[in-house]
Amino acid sequence: MQQDKHPDYHQVVFRDRAAGYAFLTRSTASSDQTIEWDDGETYPVVDVEISSESHPFYTGKARTVDTEGRIAQFERRYGGGKDA
Repeated sequence: MQQDKHPDYHQVVFRDRAAGYAFLTRSTASSDQTIEWDDGETYPVVDVEISSESHPFYTGKARTVDTEGRIAQFERRYGGGKDA
């Protein structure tokens, strides 16, 4: 590997403030803020707006789409369906 070409890859805490969830991983992201983790070490912390703990797809709180209403609307607009 060539020296001084690759970014610094270090341990970082990503924190989802909406869900109150944080996890420790390795990343090239940096931050001026720090947090003391469960192991007693201090790591840079990056606040994120959404993570797997708060995203509707992963939490099962996703919006359901009214497919029957969409089909009826399509048939009214373009014809076809049972009446045709």
